[in-house]
Parts: sequence; structure tokens; C-alpha cells
Amino acid sequence: MAEEKPNPLTTRDFSKVILTLEAVLIPDDKLSPTPSLQDGLDSDTEMDLRILGCELIQSSGVLLKLPQVAMATGQVLFQRFYYSKSFVKHNMEVLAMACINLAAKIEESPRRIRDVINVFHHVKQMRKQKVIVPLILDQNYINLKNQVIKAERRVLKELGFSVHVKHPHKVIVVYLQVLECENNQKLVQCAWNYMNDSFRTNVFVRFLPETIACACIYLAARQLQIALPDRPSWYSIFNVREDDIQEICLTILRLYARQRPNVEELGAKVMEAKRIQMENKKKSKGMASDYGTPNSTSRANSPKNVSPNPTLLGSIKQLKLKKEKDDNTRKPDGGLIKNGSKRRRSHSFSPDKRSSGSSLSPPRSPISKKKKHKDIDSRRIKKENADY
Repeated sequence: MAEEKPNPLTTRDFSKVILTLEAVLIPDDKLSPTPSLQDGLDSDTEMDLRILGCELIQSSGVLLKLPQVAMATGQVLFQRFYYSKSFVKHNMEVLAMACINLAAKIEESPRRIRDVINVFHHVKQMRKQKVIVPLILDQNYINLKNQVIKAERRVLKELGFSVHVKHPHKVIVVYLQVLECENNQKLVQCAWNYMNDSFRTNVFVRFLPETIACACIYLAARQLQIALPDRPSWYSIFNVREDDIQEICLTILRLYARQRPNVEELGAKVMEAKRIQMENKKKSKGMASDYGTPNSTSRANSPKNVSPNPTLLGSIKQLKLKKEKDDNTRKPDGGLIKNGSKRRRSHSFSPDKRSSGSSLSPPRSPISKKKKHKDIDSRRIKKENADY
């Protein structure tokens, strides 16, 4: 019997999770526009923020005595995160602390959060050329520590816990051994330096580590004017295209042509973009309230909601009291006051009395009528006895 194929609409397989290096690469059509560009930042400002964040991770990793692999992992996580979130909504320095702290755990070289915060505080003072002052352990320190912990969780959530990174460090050495150039220390060191600088760019979210390793060797050989096999091309052995190598080389060279970013100007641009974003949100909420829900302007224009003038409240109360007094005087007499309010008795009058205009009197009860008839009968009996 032929096996029945499961219906993909009704059957789902949750028994495995596929994690590959191709899954963490971002296609070119999704590289732009980034969330930061959508929130109002220009591309140059975003690039400067990426470079600055990676420099902070690298400098702090050196002071924390982390291995180069941990620093490289932190920079790759930093680059990946900001392709799903915006610099306007997430603080760059706090996220850099979270990335280096998470990368140290991934590469099995954990550090305390307190040490990470102290190192970033020291780097910040060095960058501003201030007197080195130790960090005070006050409420601000506790708040910053909590922010770093939350940012680390946010990185894991946004990346789907796919935080594995394959680095081209070993790949470069293996490829140079294949090319029989491993003894050329200048070539090895130059390729290694290009590879470390490439972490400040987005090449690690666009290309595989093997392609990046070939590009670093290609650029180092051109820089040192060392001839490599050309017929056939040496990189074709490793299934790498020349177009990708040239794209990576141009991206790294553009990094050296950029000016050093100004931290104060970048912070001012981020705050301005955040302010504009908040104003747009308020405007959108106001426009949404015009359709279906009243807002402050619609309430002010409504005639039913006009509050009385405070100076007229006294006269309005006097008019109400006078009206109540007139109503009480118009009510007939004999009303009983109970619990502060009058209650009228029900009266029944005969038509002849109403027409004659005589004084109003309450009707007689049946008991009084019976007594009157009894008195008449007794007088009649007395008169008859007198006649006899």
C-alpha cells in the first residue's frame, strides 16, 4: 500500500528546529528601508551609530579581557538586532552592553554585569576626555543594570534565540594554508585586520563567512602586492564569486573613508527623531478621536456640555427656591408633612356642594350617618309615647 501523504494544512511538525547559517542572512531586498530609516533617521546617521556601537563593544571587550571571538559575536548580534528594531526606540549604549554580555556567555567567557557597566562607564569618560571617576552604586546604577538585563532578553527574543555565529578566523588560516602562504606573517596579519574591521559593517548579515574570508585575503594581497593564482582564479576553488568579493572589499574600504562619528551630534539627531515621532503619534491619536470618539475640541464645541457661569449660580438657586415655594402655596390645605415632604389627602365632594360654592369639608363617614338615623328614630318614639 502507498503511504498517505500528510495534509500540510492540518498537520504541522513541531518536533525539530532548523538552525542554519543561511537562516541568519538577510536578503538584499530587506536590507532597506531599515526600521531606523522608517523612524526618521538618515542612512549616514544610522551607519555612524552602527560603527560607534561596534567600537564600544570592541573597546569594552579588550578591557574585559575577552577573546576576540566573543567581541566578534557581540558585534554581529548588534548588527542583526538593528535590522529588526530602530535606534530611535532602543538605546544604542544599553544594547551594546547587552550584546557584549550575551556574547561572553555564548563563547563561554561570562562576565558580571557590574564589570560590563563599569567598563562602559570608563570608556565613556575616556571618549569625552574627562577625569576618571568610579561609578557610584546608586539607584541610577540599579536602573541601568535592569535595562541591560531587559535588553539582553529583547535581543534573544528578536533573533529567535538564533545567536550562533560562524567566524572566518580559522577559515582565513585554512585558506592561506591551501594557497601555501601561511608563512607570510604580513599577509596573515593584514587579512586578519581587515576581517576584524569588517565587523563594523553589514557584511556579516549579507554574506557567508567563507566569502568574507576570501575577500579579506584578496584585499590584503592587493594591499601588499602579493600575487595569487589567477588561472584559474584561486577563490573559485572555494565556490566564491568575484562579484561578492569586490562588494565586500568596497564596503570595507568605504569604512576607512568615513569621518569619525561625533557622539553628541548623533545623540541630538536621535532625540530629534524621537521627538518628531512622538508628535506624529499625538497627531494620529487626535485624528483618530475625530472619527467615532469625542476629543477635547469636540467637547468644547458641544452646547450640551457648556458649564454655567459661577456668578449666576446664586441667582439660579434663588429662582429654584422661589419656584418650589410657589408650588407649595398652590397645594390645598390639610396636607400632611412626612419626612420633609407634603402628602395630600384624597377628598371626595358631592356635586351639589361644589356647585353651591360652600366651604369645603371632609365627607362624613358611614358610622356618623348610622348614629344620626338612630337619634331620629329615638325622637320619633318619644313623640308617639307623648301622644298616647
